Amino acid sequence: MTPAIEVRQVHKRFGALHALCGIDLEIDTGEFFALLGPNGAGKTTLINIIAGLTLASSGSVRVKGHDVVAEYRKARRMLGVVPQELVFDPFFTVRETLVFQSGYYGIKKNNSWIDEIIHHLDLADKADTNMRSLSGGMKRRVLVAQALVHKPPVIVLDEPTAGVDVELRQALWRFIKQLNRSGHTIVLTTHYLEEAEALCNRVAMLKNGSIVVLDSVRNLISNISGHRIRLRLSPDTLPAALQLLIIGHDQGYYVLAIEEYSQLENVMTALRATQTQVLELQILQPDLEEVFVKIMHGAESLEPASV
Repeated sequence: MTPAIEVRQVHKRFGALHALCGIDLEIDTGEFFALLGPNGAGKTTLINIIAGLTLASSGSVRVKGHDVVAEYRKARRMLGVVPQELVFDPFFTVRETLVFQSGYYGIKKNNSWIDEIIHHLDLADKADTNMRSLSGGMKRRVLVAQALVHKPPVIVLDEPTAGVDVELRQALWRFIKQLNRSGHTIVLTTHYLEEAEALCNRVAMLKNGSIVVLDSVRNLISNISGHRIRLRLSPDTLPAALQLLIIGHDQGYYVLAIEEYSQLENVMTALRATQTQVLELQILQPDLEEVFVKIMHGAESLEPASV
C-alpha cells in the first residue's frame, strides 16, 4: 500500500539556520500520527514542506505517492491542512468560504458535504455569519472545515485546538476520529500531549530539526522506568530523608520517584518517623508527557533515586 506521506532526507536551511536536518519519515495510510516537539523544533517547517508552502533545501516528499514539487497539483489534492495561524477572508460568510474553497479544487455541487462539516463542527448557527464577526474559536472551526471540504485522504492538523474551548475540542476530536475510522490518515501536532496519547498510534518527536524518537505510544510509555507517587502532607514539609526523591512540588503536592513499589513502605516509614500525616496519596501511571520531558530535557534529572 502506498504510504500516506513519505519524507526522504529532507533538509531545510534559512541562511545559517539548519531548521531540518535530514528528516526521514514514513506515515502509513490510515494512521493517526503525532508529530511532537518544543517550539522551534521544526514541526511547522516540515508541515509547510509537505503542504508545498515551503521548498526543501534538499530531499523529497511524497503525499500518496505524488511528489509535492513535481506533481504539486495531485499532491495538494491529496492533502488538507489546518494551519496554526488564523487566516481567513473577512468578506465572506462561513458557507461562502467553504463553497469558494470547494471551487479552488474544481468541486461543484458540494453542498451536502459542506452541510455535514458545518453540522459536525457545530457551525450551523454561524453558517451565514461573516467571517470577521466570528470569535477566534469559531474561526478555527472554519479552518478545520476548509481543510476537509475537498475530502482529502490525508489531513494535517497543526495545533488545531490551541486556544479553543473544551466543547469544540471534544466535538472536533469526535469528528476527526470518525474520519480516521473511515480511512483518512491524520497527522497531528499539539502541545496537549494527553491528546496525542489518547488519539495517536505512533509518535515522532523532533528536537533541533531532527527526529529523536519514532515509535508507538504504547512502546514509549512502557519503556518508562520506575514509578511516581503524588502526596499531600500535613505539615506541608517533606522529611529530609525523602528530599532526593522529589521530581515535582506544585500546589501543595509532592511528586516522588521510586524504583520499585516495595520502596513505598520506606517512604511511609520516613513520614511516620517525622510524624508527617498523609492527607492524599496517588500512584501515578507513566504517560507520554513524562516520555517527552525525558527526551527533550534529558533523563538524568528524572531517574528514580534510592530511599
